[in-house]
Amino acid sequence: MLNFELTEEQKTVVETVRAFAARELAPQIAELDREKHYDPMTFVKFRELGLTGISVPEEYGGAGMDYLTLGLVCEELEYVDTSFRTILSIHLGLCGSGIYQWGTEAQKRRFLTPLARGEKLGAFGLTEPGAGSDVAGITTRAKRSGSDYLLSGQKMWISGAQQAGTFLIFAYTEPEKKHDGISAFIVDRGEAGQAFSTFTIHDKAGIWAGNVGGINLDDVRVPRENLLGEEGEGFKIAMGCLDNGRYTVAAGATGLIRACLDASVQYAKERLAFGKPIAEFQLVQDMIAQMVASYDAARLLYLKAGWLKNQGIRSSRESSLAKWFATTSADTAANHAVEIFGAYGYSDEYPVARFLRNAKGPVIYEGTRQVHKLIQAQYALGLRKDKPLRCPLPSYRPRVPVS
Repeated sequence: MLNFELTEEQKTVVETVRAFAARELAPQIAELDREKHYDPMTFVKFRELGLTGISVPEEYGGAGMDYLTLGLVCEELEYVDTSFRTILSIHLGLCGSGIYQWGTEAQKRRFLTPLARGEKLGAFGLTEPGAGSDVAGITTRAKRSGSDYLLSGQKMWISGAQQAGTFLIFAYTEPEKKHDGISAFIVDRGEAGQAFSTFTIHDKAGIWAGNVGGINLDDVRVPRENLLGEEGEGFKIAMGCLDNGRYTVAAGATGLIRACLDASVQYAKERLAFGKPIAEFQLVQDMIAQMVASYDAARLLYLKAGWLKNQGIRSSRESSLAKWFATTSADTAANHAVEIFGAYGYSDEYPVARFLRNAKGPVIYEGTRQVHKLIQAQYALGLRKDKPLRCPLPSYRPRVPVS
């Protein structure tokens, strides 16, 4: 039976996060964006609201809610600004979900619980200066040193690099095996010492209120018990993390479409040209209509992916499709919003210029639109098929009310 109605709990979460974002985030975003400043208090506020572990079971310090709720929260955060959603995407969608899906019980207790409680920020170290979509092109190495590993290399375009305390780092343990020679490691900044350092990348084209940087690894000693999964499972782990990350990116981009739509509708009703509101001009209506269609379609796509995750069903195809469609549509919606606003849209007097700058990044990261087009074509042609994972994403377990 199809049911598009949110649960009462989900409705409450949406209302709570929407009010929180309007009260705590919206008033400061213009200044943060203009100053290109990441405010660490944002994560603290997320923690106080219970967002840092929204979809993590209560036994690991989370709120125990489902994956759909995580998507709904991401939509509300990006409605205000992409930088706010990015925090949750990296912290929980990529880093936290990887440990939850592939970690041992000891690893979950040690690393996932502090992430869920908001005691530490998580980050995801896969991309390198010469390796983005080509994961097999990474050059970071992990060599055995007694019972430990020594990690050496550099990671780039890492969201939260300067603030994070827990990192998922991907490195070759057996380079000759290509994809099957990559392994995943949990690296704690406090334990890594001076061999581990981070830096900020300045002068990005957009998402100015978010921190993005790099990681330098100079024989960072990582204990054997910090290996996530088995040796050689790093590529599978990375792709599983990206499934969840893409889902949150899609949900967030849906929020950006809605932000463009709401701003455009309000402005079109107020702005006069040739003696009447520009809302009466058909070509303005055409752009607004496209936003309406894009928003509804993007929302349905990410909700479907979230529903599959709740059932414990692999959603690689659906998450890819949702991410591709939503981010591309958000980019188009932002372009239309700027054109509806005209000269004012090209200034920072209104938020649509910021929307346009922010929309481009998600089209590129976590798989470019070209990569996702190929993925969808390969699924349709039968050239790509998902194999069962040794550690599938755990299905949602509804919380048992305390009587």
